[in-house]
Amino acid sequence: MSLVTITVAIATMGRPEALARCLDAVAAQTVPAHEVIVVDQAPSAEASEAASRTGRRPVRYLEQAPLGLSASRNLALREATGNLLAVTDDDCAPDPGWLEAVAAAFARAPAPAAVTGPILPLGERPPGTFVVSLRESRAAVDHAGRVLPWTVGSGGNFAGAVAVLRDCGGWDERLGAGSRGQAAEDSDLNHRLLRRGLVVRYEPDAVVRHEWQTLERRLATRWSYGFGIGAMCGIWLRRRDAYALRALLSYARLHVRPLLGGLRRADGRRIREHGRALASVAPGLLYGLRAGS
Repeated sequence: MSLVTITVAIATMGRPEALARCLDAVAAQTVPAHEVIVVDQAPSAEASEAASRTGRRPVRYLEQAPLGLSASRNLALREATGNLLAVTDDDCAPDPGWLEAVAAAFARAPAPAAVTGPILPLGERPPGTFVVSLRESRAAVDHAGRVLPWTVGSGGNFAGAVAVLRDCGGWDERLGAGSRGQAAEDSDLNHRLLRRGLVVRYEPDAVVRHEWQTLERRLATRWSYGFGIGAMCGIWLRRRDAYALRALLSYARLHVRPLLGGLRRADGRRIREHGRALASVAPGLLYGLRAGS
């Protein structure tokens, strides 16, 4: 890609202080964004002011009905004028070299369709908090072919070629936070890119940092992630994609062993976390089978 222009999209909903922190991090990039788009599904004067604060590159602040995270990203995809779209969330803050690393990753052959990267904790750990969506690997990987899609990357740190993302339909709005599918929109998109024979590159220098979360929030994500995986696999099965069966089995294995370990040790938190993840897969699968096409 000879001339890289990166649109950064930030999904937000009722979190103006977090949005301002994320925008400050984007403004501090060593390679500036071509443009920044904020899609707010709970617009407020405070969020609009954060987006319009002087000293930043121009920010386009778009208001949207509460349709879910995938709809937010799809609106940014439709509006993007850069040839790459880099997305993150309002509870994240990219490191200063994020966009520089993303641009370098797209410049290396073989040209990837998308780039993901590490998600690390943001700042010092407040008492009683836990990590969510942690991804720490420092190994560069070019993912291709049949790969478990949640190993490829997470949606809070993702960049894709705009033309490719538009061609494959963007994010599935039946999946993701705020939708009935609850999660897994990032895994589903990665899977669809890989099915096309494209490369999704994990770039260890493209770092985004994610807020610490309360135990209540972490437990809630265990349910939503499992439900989303089930929903995603149900949609795949309706499309006669047999890889869904391997994905379901692999996801179950991720949680069965630690659940059994929690039972042996009478570890209540581990039992609740992994038990919720497993219990949510079946209702998610039923939703996906009914919603799939």
